[in-house]
Amino acid sequence: MITPGDNDWTDCDRPSNGSFNSLERLDHERQVFFSTPYSLGAFGDQRKQILQEVQQDVTCLGMAGSVPCVENRRWTYRGVTYATVNIQGSCNNLCDTAPNTDEYLARNATNIKWLQDTFAQAKANGAAAVMVVGQADPGFDLSDVTRAPLRNPKTLAETDGQPDGYQDFLVAFRNEIVGFVKPVVYVHGDSHYFRVDKPMLNAAGQRLENFTRVETFGDNAANGTNDTHWIKAFVDPNSREVFSFQAKIVPSNRVAVPVPTVVP
Repeated sequence: MITPGDNDWTDCDRPSNGSFNSLERLDHERQVFFSTPYSLGAFGDQRKQILQEVQQDVTCLGMAGSVPCVENRRWTYRGVTYATVNIQGSCNNLCDTAPNTDEYLARNATNIKWLQDTFAQAKANGAAAVMVVGQADPGFDLSDVTRAPLRNPKTLAETDGQPDGYQDFLVAFRNEIVGFVKPVVYVHGDSHYFRVDKPMLNAAGQRLENFTRVETFGDNAANGTNDTHWIKAFVDPNSREVFSFQAKIVPSNRVAVPVPTVVP
C-alpha cells in the first residue's frame, strides 16, 4: 500500500528540487502507482494483491483539469477498515514555493467526503476498527512547535499564523472518530519523529480515548542521526484496542548505540 507524500509532488516546485510543476508531478505519481485498483507488490500478480475501492469522483485537480483522486484507497481485511487520503505537509499545498489554493480546496473536499464515506461503510459492515493513512502531520495541539503546526486543541484552528490546510479535515475526522466509538488510528509521517500517542481532544477539551496517532520514523541524517526504521502493526479485531505497534530498529542504521553483541 502506498499514499503520496509532499516530497513526491507538493515540494517538487522548490528550486532545490528542480522547479517542477507540482500538479504535473502528482499526475505522474497517479499514473505510476495508482493506475490499477490493486495493491502493489506480489510482482504484479493480482491473485496475491488486494482489490481496493478507488475514489472515482472527478473532484480533484490535475494538469488537464478535474480528475479523480485515484490515490485515495479503501479496503477491509479481517474485519478492519483501512483508508488512505492524499493529505500533505507544506500546509497541504497552501504554502511553500508555489501554493495552489484551487488544488487544495478541490482535494480537501474530496478527502473529507472519502473520510466520511469510509466511516459510514465501516459502521455498516460492523468493522472492529478503522485505520486512516496520510502523509501530513497536521498538528493536534499547542505542544510541539518544532514538529507540527500549532493549533487550539478544542477548535482545531491553527494558531501560529501559517495558512491552515488542515482544520476542516481535522474537524470532520474528529466528528467521525467520536461517532464511530470503536478504535481509530491515524498513521502519518512528515515531521520525522517516531511516536504513538493520543493527541486528539474534543471541543470540551477531553481526550478521545478511542483515537491513536502513529507517526513513522523519518530520515534525520542532516542532524547526525539515521532514523530510517520501521513500525510493525499488530491487528487483532477480537481485542479491545484492536491495534498495537512495535518499533523495529534497523541494525545497520544505528548511529548512537551499537548493535548488541550476541553471545553464542
